[in-house]
Amino acid sequence: MKNNIFEILKNETKAYSAKFNLSFYEHFAAELSYAKELFFDHPLILRCSEDVLPFLNDDFGHGVDHSKKVAIEAGALVLIECFHKDATQCRHLVLLAELCGLMHDICRLEPDHAVEGAHLAMKIITDFPLSDEEREAIFYAIKTHEAFKPIDPPPSPEAKLLSDVLYDADKFRWGPDNFTTTLWEICDYQEWPLEKIIERFPKGIEVIKSISNTFRTSTGQIYGPEFIEVGLKIGNFVYQKLVRLWEEK
Repeated sequence: MKNNIFEILKNETKAYSAKFNLSFYEHFAAELSYAKELFFDHPLILRCSEDVLPFLNDDFGHGVDHSKKVAIEAGALVLIECFHKDATQCRHLVLLAELCGLMHDICRLEPDHAVEGAHLAMKIITDFPLSDEEREAIFYAIKTHEAFKPIDPPPSPEAKLLSDVLYDADKFRWGPDNFTTTLWEICDYQEWPLEKIIERFPKGIEVIKSISNTFRTSTGQIYGPEFIEVGLKIGNFVYQKLVRLWEEK
């Protein structure tokens, strides 16, 4: 019965969220199109996609779909942010950013998932045709993608860029995705009863609010807060629906 109610509410939430148009997708359609094309066509991305599948947990809101979105949007952010680099170098950084996006949550259920994921990523790309500096940059980006944690200085400007775009693309998911996808997958995974979800909801909303001023790239700082603002509107819609369901029990 609970699952049926949640499925109905999930569909209502997706319909409600469709009313919102985020500026990022409108303003950077060309960059997103290039990043998407690379994601689905580049042999290293295709190889990495196959390699990470066993490590992505779709039952916990950070699986294949999440990693794909993060990878593509991290790649687009590179194109937007690296205007001062030559085109060839920039396109190569898009590739590295997408590798980071694919692998950033491969240890999502582990206690220190960013650090452990960075180490596992190095094993996955052991024989990829990458330089030591590129591996180091990927390691650093994955290691530092968590929010609210101190981070070590980057080993290179490229590592900093990869870290920043990965962080921002990942935190874009704290907007609408949190309430159209992630919430429901976590609820199913944890088998939370309705009252527990309602009890935890206000604290979760406060955590999401606190992400708004943590975006790292200049693009993320401009467009990221809109993701969070829209996510909070959708979250409020969901919370009101949940409370009404609880009151009708």
